[in-house]
Amino acid sequence: MANKFYLTTPIYYVNDIPHIGHTCTTVIADILSRYHKLIGDEVFFLTGTDEHGAKVAEAAKKEGLPPKEFCDRVSKTFSDIWPKLNIEYDYFIRTTNPDHEKIVQDILEKIYKNGDIYKAKYTGLYCIGCEKFITETELFDGKCPLHPNREVVKQSEENYFFKLSRYAPILIEALENENSPYHYRISPESKKTEVLAKLKAGINDLSISRAEVSWGIPVPWDKTQTVYVWVEALFNYYTATKITGRGSFWPADLHLLGKEILWFHGAIWEALLIAAGLALPKEIFAHNFYTIDNQKMSKSLGNVISPQQLLEKFGVDATRYLIASSFPENNDSDVGWKKLTEKYNADLANGLGNLVARLAKLCENKNFTVKLPLPEKILGEKELASIRPGPALEKIWQQINLTDRLISENKVWEKTDREAETVLTEAVKNILQIGLSLRPFLPETSAKILDQFSGPEIKAQPPLFPRIS
Repeated sequence: MANKFYLTTPIYYVNDIPHIGHTCTTVIADILSRYHKLIGDEVFFLTGTDEHGAKVAEAAKKEGLPPKEFCDRVSKTFSDIWPKLNIEYDYFIRTTNPDHEKIVQDILEKIYKNGDIYKAKYTGLYCIGCEKFITETELFDGKCPLHPNREVVKQSEENYFFKLSRYAPILIEALENENSPYHYRISPESKKTEVLAKLKAGINDLSISRAEVSWGIPVPWDKTQTVYVWVEALFNYYTATKITGRGSFWPADLHLLGKEILWFHGAIWEALLIAAGLALPKEIFAHNFYTIDNQKMSKSLGNVISPQQLLEKFGVDATRYLIASSFPENNDSDVGWKKLTEKYNADLANGLGNLVARLAKLCENKNFTVKLPLPEKILGEKELASIRPGPALEKIWQQINLTDRLISENKVWEKTDREAETVLTEAVKNILQIGLSLRPFLPETSAKILDQFSGPEIKAQPPLFPRIS
């Protein structure tokens, strides 16, 4: 019986349209989904959009639209672009889905009845950009570091609070002790260290409702308040399994996300699940950011790169390759049009593309007609299993370089057809392994390579990746 594997991207906030950051997480999730399918797992791959809160209401007002109409329009920009990148998600959840809203209300009612939610007055600094209260120590020059162009506002209102502080010792134990009944992993290790440090420094209870935000899910026992967007949004990972009849996939095997939302996913989410009596996700992987030519990506700088722009310049598979090979796994990754174009030409046009064209032409010229079986294993499997797509691709490119050298050093073009056969057999074996190994990363290119070299007759084809300027 196949193992089940459930992985998620964050649900993207609809105050903005897709950019390279969203694209990175979603492409990597699709690569992991395809890898798990390749090894025989039954996969559930979830993505979607986060549609409630003050920030969305504010963005809708600017556009002169009712919030739901605004959400419908922006959510579509996400659900439409992913298939163009050959991203095969299984379900696209929207938090305005009435089923999601109902399940969230039922869970919060349960936590409330268990005594983990209480009412209190709170006064603090609030960043509308982050949709969260922040402390003085988190400010940089009096501004939120993630939203330096927005003023933080002082807010004071009576809200409902979740007893988050009560769960700090349980979460510390869960992260540090593999035998804890609540054990879960945070990766990479530096991100786990970060969450543990925050938990051990002491944490406050969490305000989980808003009195002044009407665009949200009503608190079930007090309709004058709405559920804090960051609380109800987290539950999408669970509600999606119920909405789609995939309850057996819970808990999630992997939440893949950007580092700015690590605290919500690495501590608050688990505390809420424990309070609700639900199983915890197995792993949270928080990657770093892209910078664009050594600058932070921002609309004001005009350096935002969209998935549509990447597709127009590089095409589907090349975009997927450029994202995967520059994945900001543990450190920020600097990209830009010049860097991306150079990498495309070096790795795809001159590297993979040139090898495929060269080998196919040699096979055709030397009348090579041997049908070889597909390899049983892919290159970079260990790396993909541990969410390291960059090193997995490096393994594949090592094989590309090795095969290139094999052809050059043996001067295959100077040999007779019979003499060339041994070297060409080894080279074609290698190219079949390269083709299969690329299946999670570059599905269309993988199919072309496997089709071209599956024999017995191998013919030259148009270049896979023509050079671009």
